[in-house]
Amino acid sequence: MRRYLIIATSLLLLTNHVNAQSKHDYWDDVQTIKNFDKMYKAPAHPVLFVGSSSIRKWDDVEYTFAQYHALNRGIGGAVINDIIYYADDLIFNYKPRQIVLYVGENDVLSPINNGDTIFNRTLRLYKHIRAQMPGVPIVYISIKPSPSRQKYIQKVIDANKLIKAFLASEKNVVYVNIFDKMVDKEGKPQPELFVADMLHMNRDGYDIWKKAIKPHLLKE
Repeated sequence: MRRYLIIATSLLLLTNHVNAQSKHDYWDDVQTIKNFDKMYKAPAHPVLFVGSSSIRKWDDVEYTFAQYHALNRGIGGAVINDIIYYADDLIFNYKPRQIVLYVGENDVLSPINNGDTIFNRTLRLYKHIRAQMPGVPIVYISIKPSPSRQKYIQKVIDANKLIKAFLASEKNVVYVNIFDKMVDKEGKPQPELFVADMLHMNRDGYDIWKKAIKPHLLKE
């Protein structure tokens, strides 16, 4: 009997391990969002802010853009492929009337990624959204220049250039260049726009984003 108990326990542990391994990154974060939606109904057809931590940490974005029925669904640490993977949960299920997208900065950290790689992943995400929502307006925020990632800045510049050129020929999408607004005359990131980690923005940084994005947002 003890032998069977040990075998059963081992199988249970193995199953739990396999299930844990099979979860995509940020699965728990997405489940938290879904549970939150069960308790608090999201606005109908919102202006949806989605992407990585620069969106998630924009704590007052829903208040700042309340007249647009803004909804924040950022995931800290997400790369482009994560947003593609969770597009149903983070984008499509909300049936947004407009999407504000910021993602790609975390992709620069991988040594196998360059400007072309980041552009191609962004293109995949864009086409994935367009396949489901061909006419929904999109505001694409360029990748920002973070002081803590200065050594990757050429990747950022290259990716931004490729993405901007592609989106210029697309309909119902606007490219918002915040990169140039966050560097000094020498093209270096301005540390005064960031909190201590030199990655995430302070209020001054978000004020730049607010002024750059607001003219492109759609009211009902």
